[in-house]
Amino acid sequence: MAHLVYSAIASLDGYIADANGSFDWAAPDEEVHAYVNQLERPIGTYLYGGRMYATMSYWETADDPAPVSREYAEIWRAADKIVYSRTLPAVTTTRTRLERDFTPDGVTQLKQSSPSAISIGGANLGGQALLAGLVDEIHLFLVPVIVGGGTRALPDGLKVGLELAAERRFASGVVHLHYQVTN
Repeated sequence: MAHLVYSAIASLDGYIADANGSFDWAAPDEEVHAYVNQLERPIGTYLYGGRMYATMSYWETADDPAPVSREYAEIWRAADKIVYSRTLPAVTTTRTRLERDFTPDGVTQLKQSSPSAISIGGANLGGQALLAGLVDEIHLFLVPVIVGGGTRALPDGLKVGLELAAERRFASGVVHLHYQVTN
């Protein structure tokens, strides 16, 4: 069975976007981006909500000259994507399908049939998966900034047992925490 991985880049106070919806403070430097690429390489399918998909679809045509960005674009393009949205009329990227409803049973079936890891992104969709007990691993990249409010990386009311599997500190002060869900 494939593992479902929730990954987020968050401020030290736990937000993936500030109160204005900005996350420009979360842009990874080259060292962090290279590490993200290493973590993302085994992902076979990305699960997104509509807003996260709109952000990530940049990688379909990204032409950034930086080697780490080009590598990430290749990783992203090679994976399947499932977008859960009731309002998005269509998807515009290759290897992507649109689903109207996110259901725990559907994700469980996907985990059972997938030969490789699955990543779920975005606070709303990731939160639903966490609350439903579907997530097997959590990767948090904590950025040394406090934004004071906005979109939380983890949903209210979530109680999950975790075991620290790995941690890494980067020169920029970003800290990566990798947890296995234990319950």
